[in-house]
Amino acid sequence: MKTLDNQQPCRIAIAQIDFALGDIPVNTQNVIQVALQAKQQGASLVVFPELTLTGYPPEDLLYRPGLYRRIETALQQLCDELKDKDIAIVIGYPHKTAQGIYNAACVIDQGKIIANYHKQHLPNYSVFDEKRYFIAGDQPCVFNHQGIPIGLTICEDLWAQGPLTATINAGAELLIVINASPFHLSKADQREQMLRARQQQEGAIPIIYAHWAASQDELVFDGGSLVMDAQGNTCQRAKFFSEQMLKVDIYNNDQTISVACEQLPPLPSEEALAYQALVAGTRGYVHKNHFKGALIGLSGGIDSALTLTIAVDALGKENVEAVMMPSRYTTQISLEDAQALAENLGVRYRTISIEPAFQAFLDSLDDAFAGLPVDVTEQNIQARCRAIILMALSNKFGKIVLTTGNKSEIAVGYATLYGDMAGGYAVLKDVYKTMVYRLAKYRNSLAAVIPQRTITRAPSAELADNQKDEDSLPAYAILDEILRLNIEADQDMEEIIAAGFSEHDVRRTLALVYRNEYKRQQAAPGVRITERAFGKDRRYPLTTQYSRAFKESLFAAKYHQK
Repeated sequence: MKTLDNQQPCRIAIAQIDFALGDIPVNTQNVIQVALQAKQQGASLVVFPELTLTGYPPEDLLYRPGLYRRIETALQQLCDELKDKDIAIVIGYPHKTAQGIYNAACVIDQGKIIANYHKQHLPNYSVFDEKRYFIAGDQPCVFNHQGIPIGLTICEDLWAQGPLTATINAGAELLIVINASPFHLSKADQREQMLRARQQQEGAIPIIYAHWAASQDELVFDGGSLVMDAQGNTCQRAKFFSEQMLKVDIYNNDQTISVACEQLPPLPSEEALAYQALVAGTRGYVHKNHFKGALIGLSGGIDSALTLTIAVDALGKENVEAVMMPSRYTTQISLEDAQALAENLGVRYRTISIEPAFQAFLDSLDDAFAGLPVDVTEQNIQARCRAIILMALSNKFGKIVLTTGNKSEIAVGYATLYGDMAGGYAVLKDVYKTMVYRLAKYRNSLAAVIPQRTITRAPSAELADNQKDEDSLPAYAILDEILRLNIEADQDMEEIIAAGFSEHDVRRTLALVYRNEYKRQQAAPGVRITERAFGKDRRYPLTTQYSRAFKESLFAAKYHQK
C-alpha cells in the first residue's frame, strides 16, 4: 500500500450497511462487493461495523462450533479475493481462541490479516449480555495505513475510560471505532456528546465512528455513522436508518492528521427518529422473516391507525391489508375513520363482522354462565374472535399479523391475551400512548393521512357500551409518567408519590404493572425505542411476592385481568 504524501488525501469509506444475521457466506460476499465499490470511488480503506460477518447480536449462535469454521472460511476468502485489489478493510467478527471467544476486529490488507483487536469493555446491562459469550481483551491496536498510525477500538470501549488513552499512547493519531449500538430515544445526541467528552478527557485525535443501519428482532441500529475532528466538531454524518457509503478524506499535513468539516444539519427531532426506527424495525422483521406482507386489525382508533401507517411506510401499500372487524359495540365513527384511513393510504381493506362468532360463543357458554353478570369475560371473547379471524387470514395468505397495542396498555395489561395481543410483531410495543399521539401528528405533518377525528376523539376499546380507556385508567399523561418512572427509572411507589403523583393513581398503576408480567412474557416482539423496553431489557420473575403490597391494595380487586 502506497504512503500518503502531504498533498494527496487518504480516503476512508465507512460502510454503513445492513447484514443478515447468521448468514456468513452472504455477508462475506457483500463485504467484497462493497469494498470493490469503495475502491472505485477512490477509497483505500473500508471500515465495516462491529461483528459484521455474523451480524449483531449473534447470541447463542456463538456456542455453535460450525460458526467458527464458517468464520475461518470467510476470512480466508476475504484475504484471497481482495489480495490484489489495492483496498484494505477493517471488519468485525467473533474470534475463537484457546483462551476463549473475543469480540474482535481485524485489518485485512494485501491478502493478509495485518492487525487484530479484541474488545476490552464488554457491556452486560440493558439488552447486552456480552460477558455470557466473550472474554475481554487488554491490549491496544495500532496499524499503519498510508503513513497514518490508526488506532482501532470497538463500541463500548469508547463509552468507558482507558482504551482511548492506551491507543493514543501506542502511537495512534486517528481512531477508528466500529459499533453495533442499539437505538433508543436521545441516543444519537448521547453518542456525539460521549465522543466529545472522551476526546476532552483522554486525547484530542480525530475519530471515525462506523455504525450499523439495520434491525434485528426487537433492536434497531440507527446508522448515523460520523467523523469527528480533534476539536470535537462533527465533520460528517451519515443518514439515519439508511444504508450509505460515507467517504472520509484524511489529510496528513506536517505530521498533523486532520479531516475536512462540512456544514451539517441539526439532528432530527425525537419524533422523526422514533418514527423512522419503527418503520425500519417493522420492515426488517417482515422482510428478514420472509413474510409476504402484513395484516392489521383496523379499529378506527389511533393505535391501529398509526400501526397501519407505519406498515405502509415500511412495506409499501401493496403489501399491507387492513381488516375491520366490527361488533355490536363498534360506532359509526370508527367505521368511517377506519375506511377513510385505508383509502388515504391506498391499502386493501375488508370488513368481517365478529358478531356471528361472538354470538355463537355466548350461546355455547350460556349454560356455564347462567346466573352470572356480564363482565370483562364477554369483552375478551370479542377480542379473541378478532384474533381468530386475523390469524386465519395470516395462515391462508402468508402475511404476518401486526399487533396494535402500545406500551401503556401492555404495561398495565389493558390488552387481551390471545386476543388483540395475538400476532407476530408488535409495532408499538415500546411506544407510550402519549408518544402515539405525537407520532401521529408528526406523520400527518409529512402528509395528512390519519383522520383528524382519530387523533382528537377519546380512546376506547369499544368492547362495551360507552366505554372509554380513562374509565379504567388514569389519564394517559399521568399514567405514562408513572410508568416511565417505574419501568425505566426503577422507582417504587414511595418515590413516585414523592414526585407529586397521587397515591391512588400510583397504587393502582403499579398493581396492574406487576400483576400483568405474565401477559408481557407471552407478547410478540416489537421495536425498542426507549432505554427500557418490555423484552430483552426486562427480565422479571413471573411468580414473586415483591408486588404483594400492590396486589392487596384496595384498588387491585377492582381491575380484573383481561
